[in-house]
Order: sequence, then structure tokens, then C-alpha cells
Amino acid sequence: MKRVAVLTSGGDAPGMNAAIRAVVRTGVSFGFELLGVRHGYAGLMAGDFIPLGARDVGGIIQRGGTVLGTSRCPAFLTEPGQQAAARQLRDRDVSGLVVIGGNGSQAGAHALASLGVAVVGVASTIDNDLPGSDVTIGATTALDIALESIDRLRVTASAHGRVFLVELMGRTCGYLALIAGITGGAEAIVIPEIPQDPEKIATSVREAYARGKSHAIVVIAEGAERNADALSQYFTQHAERLGFELRVIKLGHVQRGGSPCTFDRLTATLLGTAAVEQLRAGRHGVLLGMIDGQVTPTALRDVIGRRKPLDERLIRLAQALAE
Repeated sequence: MKRVAVLTSGGDAPGMNAAIRAVVRTGVSFGFELLGVRHGYAGLMAGDFIPLGARDVGGIIQRGGTVLGTSRCPAFLTEPGQQAAARQLRDRDVSGLVVIGGNGSQAGAHALASLGVAVVGVASTIDNDLPGSDVTIGATTALDIALESIDRLRVTASAHGRVFLVELMGRTCGYLALIAGITGGAEAIVIPEIPQDPEKIATSVREAYARGKSHAIVVIAEGAERNADALSQYFTQHAERLGFELRVIKLGHVQRGGSPCTFDRLTATLLGTAAVEQLRAGRHGVLLGMIDGQVTPTALRDVIGRRKPLDERLIRLAQALAE
């Protein structure tokens, strides 16, 4: 009987549990034995495996986070750590590993593949900065949470005539801030990909008031050259000249929580199922993502060390709408 293991690694993302469920139930339907690795690569190095059957993954598709747990593991970045992880898989006669996660997780998958482990990656990160997938598992739910928060903040901002600086996650990628800013009607959007002068942002806010608005929303990516704290400090120092009052809201890890939306559940299910099918067919060393609506494999070697660029059309759209 073929034995397949599955792990989740790096930042948790809504939909990871749906992917785990799909891996396990697809594997069981093929007659495979399934093992879950707890706490990501740290658990893999320590040999923290648990058996998983069809019923063990019942009732998890709607849950956020990951039932297997996750971690960031500096020790796994070393050659001895990777060798220890590969040895744990060999000792248990694991013939295939599914890695659900983002950039760092897939770099780890590639490292294991170079040691002879049959690995298939599943693209999952709220940042949506991983090449090989148009939209990664978790990104859509994170956007929905961000957009609901912006809509709620707009009510208070309007009531008090204030400016709200809303900082979103995304590391060094501005995807979440860009899309949430466009769909949330932000007066200004600040992302790492496009440096912004604070005075230009202040001008956008003043022009919004001049057009008769009672408030303004500025959406900022946490990885921007000037994040929410830096901009708040600048605006506070120049408050008398700029002429407006502001508040800073950091959504932070709130974006990771909550029940995954329909899109993330379906995407995770399709990718998790396809991962086991790839291993069954003897194909591995790839990342599975959704491209043009289809499950698509990309060689792990073509993914690591790269970051997916933002769509230039969306950047131009954001700039046009803020005029």
C-alpha cells in the first residue's frame, strides 16, 4: 500500500483544512495510507506523524487555520535539518509528501525533492505572491475580511469626519492592499511596488474633502516603504498644516481567521485532490495552482526565489479611480 503524508507550513490560510480533507479522502479512495505531519517542517524533522482516515477529516472544511498546525522552522533551512526530515519520511516508508503553503514552504518542498523525496506542493498563502497560481488558497477569504472591515470603518470615519489609515497584511506584496483598496473605494492606496510621497497621499485626502466627502480611507500594505506607523507619524507632525485628523487601524492576523469562502474551499479541494492524483501517476517535484481556472502544475524549481508581480492593469485602475 502506498503511504502519503501531508503537512501545512508557514502562515495559516483559510482553506488549508479543505485541502487536507481533499488529500486524505482522495488518498483513501485510491487505497493509500495517509499520515498527517503536525506543526509543519518542525514536526517533520521530529517525526510527529498521525494517521488520518476519511472520518478524521470530517467537519473541517469550514474551519479556518489548519488542524495539523503549522510553524516557521529555521532549523529546517539547514542541510542537516532537511536531511533529518527526509530520513523521517524514509523510515516510515512514505512514498509521497503533499506540502500546503506559500513561498517558504515550497522552497522547503524543493529542498526535499532534491534529496529524492516525491513532493507535490499546493499553493496556499493569503499574500497571493506565489508564482504558479493566479489566486492562492486563502487570499480571497482574507480579502473578504479586509473589505468588510473597511466598509465598517467607513461608517465611523464618516460620522466623525476622520481619515482612517488601514494597514493590511501581505509582507512585501501589495496584492491584498491593492484589491481591498479598489473594491473598498479607498481615496489612496499605498503598496511596496509603488513608492508614495506622503504629501501626495495628503493631497488625495484633502481633495476628497474638497469634493464634499466627509471622510477618507487610505489602505496601506504592511510592507510598504512607509507603513501605517510611518505615515501616521508624518501626518501627526504636520497635522496643523494638513488640516485633518486620522486614526490607524491594523487588521493584522484578523485577516487569517474566519471560515474560508466558497472560492477558497473549492480551490483547496481541487488542488488537494490533484496533488494525490499527481503522486499516484508518479509525477512530483511540482507546485499545483489555478491558472486560467484550471489546475496547473509548475516545476518547483521555477517557483522558488521568485515573487509573482502585481497586475499592472489593476495598478493603473487604482490610480485612475483615485483621481
